Amino acid sequence: MRYIKKPIRVEAVKWTGDNWDELEKFCPYGLYLMSKKRGLTIDTLEGKMSVSIGDFIVKGIRGEFYPVKPDIFKATYKKEMAKI
Repeated sequence: MRYIKKPIRVEAVKWTGDNWDELEKFCPYGLYLMSKKRGLTIDTLEGKMSVSIGDFIVKGIRGEFYPVKPDIFKATYKKEMAKI
């Protein structure tokens, strides 16, 4: 059997290393700043996961948050065009 992933709208924010306030508003719980390398740790359904600069934090369809590496994000998602 072969399957196609359903198109599902998600929200995401890219961690730049300088946008802590934006991430804190987007993901109000379970986000921890690691000061030495400016990386993050986030609580996910699978446990704590590391977030590197350049990774995206995605809000899933059930309100859960998880990190996605930039190359996987680019291959999986495309930016939705704003409606006029």
